[in-house]
Amino acid sequence: MDIRPATPSDADAIWSVLEPIVRAGETFAIPLDVPRDAALAWWHAPGHEVFVAEDAGQVLGTYFIQPNQLGPGSHVANCGYATAPWAAGRGIARSMCAHSLEHARARGYRAMQFNIVVSTNAPAVHLWTSMGFQTLCRLPGAFRHPRHGFVDALLMHRTL
Repeated sequence: MDIRPATPSDADAIWSVLEPIVRAGETFAIPLDVPRDAALAWWHAPGHEVFVAEDAGQVLGTYFIQPNQLGPGSHVANCGYATAPWAAGRGIARSMCAHSLEHARARGYRAMQFNIVVSTNAPAVHLWTSMGFQTLCRLPGAFRHPRHGFVDALLMHRTL
């Protein structure tokens, strides 16, 4: 698997990864019915560095990295990750997380923080914990899950 910076020609592949996740509404705080162009604009927002994970030329995952805050908070990185549902269980998210941690260190970040990890997303909570992230707090009912109603979100952090 290769992880590389995304290019404009990756837009369709990135959307093929993001769309089923966005439409499921279980992990990202973005409207389920967001149009393709708006979702891609969100993923490629100003300040985001976007990467894709590919195998044999097929994009299987994508992530972005950005400063968590501006100015005095810009030394903490924030990321969003998406693995194609059809490629789950192949270590793609773990590889992207490892890549993002290395990239963050190289960019001079001192920590990484995930602001809204949905508590019902057990695979993500397990993975981030195994990668050294700690849950700093639970945000009660902060995420409206389409099947479970209002569920907690976790704020997770790791020093680099």
